[in-house]
Amino acid sequence: MGNREDLLAGAKRCLIEKGYSRTTARDIATASGVSLAGIGYHFRSKEALMNEVLFEVMREWGDDLAATLTADIKPDATPLERFEAAWDRVIESFDRLRPLWVTQFELLGQIDHTPDIRQQLAAGIQEGRLGLAELFEGIDPAADPERARLVGTFYQAMLTGFLSQWLVDPDSALSGREVVAALRMVQNSG
Repeated sequence: MGNREDLLAGAKRCLIEKGYSRTTARDIATASGVSLAGIGYHFRSKEALMNEVLFEVMREWGDDLAATLTADIKPDATPLERFEAAWDRVIESFDRLRPLWVTQFELLGQIDHTPDIRQQLAAGIQEGRLGLAELFEGIDPAADPERARLVGTFYQAMLTGFLSQWLVDPDSALSGREVVAALRMVQNSG
């Protein structure tokens, strides 16, 4: 690997271990074995490097989640059975990817001061909504963009809400079965 790749790998380790705002340029230089000057030479700033790494990790998470959600679901499963199985996998990903989730929530608190991150997160949210609509409901965003937007936004709100609760108290996180039971209760209460 070259210095640029070493810096990316070191910054990724720091992001996962220390989080976004607690990582210093010196931390990255130490983790990568590259001088501090290398950060400026290859990325202009520590923030530019960390942003690149953050969005790469988020893309990897999206790919991982898509593969996880579609694996081992019975072809004859009902929509609610598919949802339950997929939701259990989402919750499993919370634990596996906790550092990424904590970092994203950390960044939300700084969003008004980081326009580049705000723009990237907004684009990621839009992409995530459409992906969730496709993964959970099989909606083709190109064929039915408004339905994909509405359903995807609903799933994203659920995901973010459940995630925030899980980060604070993982022992009380709902299982896929419990989420399905809650949805049925809400549906039947109206």
